[in-house]
Amino acid sequence: MKSLIERWRGRLPVTGRTPVVSLGEGGTPLIRADRLARAAGLPPGSVHLKFEGTNPTGSFKDRGMTLAVSKALEAGSRGVLCASTGNTAASAAAYAAKAGLRCVVFLPRGAVARGKLMQAAAHGAEIVDVAGNFDAALRTALRTAERKGLTVVNSSNPFRIEGQKTAAFEVAEAMGRAPDFQFMPVGNAGNITAYWKGYKELGGGRPRIMGFQAAGAAPLVLGHPVKAPRTVATAIRIGDPYSRDGALAARDESGGAIGSVTDSQILAAYRFLAREEGVFCEPASAAGVAGLLKLCRSGRKPRGTVVCVLTGHGLKDPDTAARCIPLRRSRL
Repeated sequence: MKSLIERWRGRLPVTGRTPVVSLGEGGTPLIRADRLARAAGLPPGSVHLKFEGTNPTGSFKDRGMTLAVSKALEAGSRGVLCASTGNTAASAAAYAAKAGLRCVVFLPRGAVARGKLMQAAAHGAEIVDVAGNFDAALRTALRTAERKGLTVVNSSNPFRIEGQKTAAFEVAEAMGRAPDFQFMPVGNAGNITAYWKGYKELGGGRPRIMGFQAAGAAPLVLGHPVKAPRTVATAIRIGDPYSRDGALAARDESGGAIGSVTDSQILAAYRFLAREEGVFCEPASAAGVAGLLKLCRSGRKPRGTVVCVLTGHGLKDPDTAARCIPLRRSRL
């Protein structure tokens, strides 16, 4: 199977001099979700799930990281650095290990899911705990990168966005065209920015982009940063998104919306997907599905085809699963 960079080389900023650092990312499934469609009151065959949890490190971050690390290696970088709520750290550490580069990750102390922390550690990342939330970790990381001469691989790195836009290409290819609506979680807002960039580059029909933040971490809904974001969905526990402008452009240019969902709505969607659709995603991934169900139950049902983006695998956050998913004992 071709690497993501080789598969989409003509649409990416690479040359023959770019060393391709790949772990087999991309090519994630688009899964028909008829039970979800029924729960939303939509026709069979109208709803699909783009499950990014099947990427090598279990999240969509790998799409951008393969390109960001490849370009860092091409530029002669001595190492990479990022701030993270967990998925970026795991991905950066894995791709840096593959490239033979140093990796330093800045993490908000005590706020990273155990599965993600263990991934980063297993791949040899140097971990710096930061007092405060992700936003504080990102500020510290950016200052440190400039001082130490390391390449930042957060979504502030444009190669991350370039790699992540390929998910839009895959959705359109699998469906034969772009969907009418796309529902997705929004945290630091790089992914919503990347999808919209991809759809625009494809030309033709474009989906209405529907982004959803957790109610306790919804700066784009409130219109101002949230100093102390709170949500069970740790991957989107971000109070001041770096890619705010890209997210708002995706919303406005597509005629979509950015809304919020409560933790209880997120967890209900998270359990539903696992039990009814056989897809175990991490809690933050379910925010878009929660948004779809919320919208439909209010009587504002989308017409046409719907894709819900699930950004990461459920095994990323085993502690939340242990707390929120009951074990069904049997005496058989």
